[in-house]
Amino acid sequence: QVQLVESGGGLVQTGGSLRLSCAASGRTFSSYAVGWFRQAPGKEREFVVGISMGSGSTFYADSVKGRFTISRDNAKNTVYLQMNSLKPEDTAVYYCAAGPHLSQYDYWGQGTQVTVSS
Repeated sequence: QVQLVESGGGLVQTGGSLRLSCAASGRTFSSYAVGWFRQAPGKEREFVVGISMGSGSTFYADSVKGRFTISRDNAKNTVYLQMNSLKPEDTAVYYCAAGPHLSQYDYWGQGTQVTVSS
């Protein structure tokens, strides 16, 4: 079992930056692929970015390429999402998730709200 807790959300102006953290407890975080997802009001949850276990390969949604960066610190059991050049359309609840590979997520955090004002 893995428990995930997101933090770092908040209100920021267009063009601003935020860094989200996803802290894990339980099993060693390095054994899992980790992804960030988001869900805006009235919309389906969508994939934002994922990072594999081991090699740390990353995969980004086109909408965030060049603006968001995922990284992981296995020693701290934490994955980060650095979000730059934020846009109002990035407003959503952001969730981190972990699983055996990038196409399967078995554990989810409770989410953190990101609001980008225009």
